[in-house]
Amino acid sequence: MTKLAQWLWGLALLGSTWVALTTGALGLELPSSCREVLWPLPAYLLVSAGCYALGTVGYRVATFHDCEDAARELQSQIQEARADLTRRGMRF
Repeated sequence: MTKLAQWLWGLALLGSTWVALTTGALGLELPSSCREVLWPLPAYLLVSAGCYALGTVGYRVATFHDCEDAARELQSQIQEARADLTRRGMRF
């Protein structure tokens, strides 16, 4: 099972549970305070997921490791390419 299928399965399970609880399909009599929290629950979950994603991206950017060896190798390849192009008549 792919990760996408797992996420879709989880969202379908949560969504169907939410619909069943909000429409009263299960025959449960929820107190009004629970219903007040239950209606905007998908919006709360969406905002929470967005905050988590933003925090994860920020953390990954802050702890990104530079590859100094690869950067030096790339710079040397660029210099070789410039020298080759200069030898063939191109001016920079």
